[in-house]
Amino acid sequence: MPGGRLTQAERQQIALGLADGLAYAEIARRLDRPTSTVTREVMRNGGPTAYRADLAHRATERRAHRRRQTVPRGTQETPQPYGRDPEAVRAYEETLTTVFMQSGTPQMMARVMACLTVSDTGSHTAAELVQRLQVSPASVSKAIAFLESQDLVRRERDDRRRERYVVDDEVMYQAMMSSARATAQVAETARQGVGVLGPGTPAGARLENTARFLDFVSESLARAADQAREILHTKPGAPEPEVAGAGEV
Repeated sequence: MPGGRLTQAERQQIALGLADGLAYAEIARRLDRPTSTVTREVMRNGGPTAYRADLAHRATERRAHRRRQTVPRGTQETPQPYGRDPEAVRAYEETLTTVFMQSGTPQMMARVMACLTVSDTGSHTAAELVQRLQVSPASVSKAIAFLESQDLVRRERDDRRRERYVVDDEVMYQAMMSSARATAQVAETARQGVGVLGPGTPAGARLENTARFLDFVSESLARAADQAREILHTKPGAPEPEVAGAGEV
């Protein structure tokens, strides 16, 4: 796989691929690039419907210029624990951000979530997030409020009485349960529409079937999350807990 930043010609090929309705994987194959590179490029620059090669190229140049200005000449990056490659960690954090965005999380919220997730402590203060992400305190505050509303982040005080924002081993469980609750709410709303539109009408039947389908999905998701919850607490090197198979859910 070729390394380095995308060229302007490659960005034009991405734009043409999107216009032709190609999947990210197919565009990446034609460029001989990882799919994650194309996905991240598109999501950082307007998404599949608003991506423009010229604007994306200029935006990338501006970001690179800001990074050069932020890091004084001659200084080194903060060493990563466990001998990690700082560039690889930064690239992975961007990829994780993109995946969160694809799942429907707004960009700033996705950046904060990814930043917390890749931290060994699973936590940062507001000041640390501002410094790491190079954003305003207001942006961090808004992102945290959103993530809290989704049960993805919690607040706690450290020994210096500073407020810290935390993701822990339970974050994926909480996310799944939140999704199950949201799906169940849509099912209930669909069922209310049956009474309004009439159970014998085409629209009423459609809503009734939708409600039944979503009831099944939300119940299955919640049950599977409960059964698999113990996996989230497995320590490195420990045997993986047994979880009921698909036929037992």
